[in-house]
Amino acid sequence: MRERILEAASELFYAEGFRAVSAEKIIARVGTTKVTFYRHFRSKDDLMVAYLERRAAEERAAIDEVLEAAGGDAQKALARAIDALMAAACQPGYRGCPFINAAAEYADPEHPVRLVVAAHRRWQLQAFERLLASIGVDDPAAAAGELMLLRDGAAVGGYLDDPDAVARALATAGLAIVRARSAAFA
Repeated sequence: MRERILEAASELFYAEGFRAVSAEKIIARVGTTKVTFYRHFRSKDDLMVAYLERRAAEERAAIDEVLEAAGGDAQKALARAIDALMAAACQPGYRGCPFINAAAEYADPEHPVRLVVAAHRRWQLQAFERLLASIGVDDPAAAAGELMLLRDGAAVGGYLDDPDAVARALATAGLAIVRARSAAFA
């Protein structure tokens, strides 16, 4: 039942937003009772955190898969990571990054939702930094921050604009960042 509740909440939160989805709506979607719902999730906040933690784990697994598929070739891994981001943004029903969406709804940086968002963003930034360091980029921390900003813009642009155009712009801009900071890409 916990999985069914989490799955229903995941669909609703992503499609409609956190604040727009009540516990009652999730309970009705699953066809359970309030008692059962609250037995698995003490509060809606707990359910939102579980949803975001699941999404974070999925993204981490996807990035690990991309890196593994690149066979140790960091340049190929970077290109594949950009491709994977834009493939997600081109899917029907794409509504942007769930972490950016969550942060937009919860302004308090100490709210449990924002704490999960912050932890995941730190992980993303560190993943970019490790990848960039492995290909010899000068100042990988700064370049990682630039790629993170680019990733955020692509996540929003993939939702609001033509995803194919956003994909091309992301690839061009990402490569420009790497080239500007690395003699190996010049």
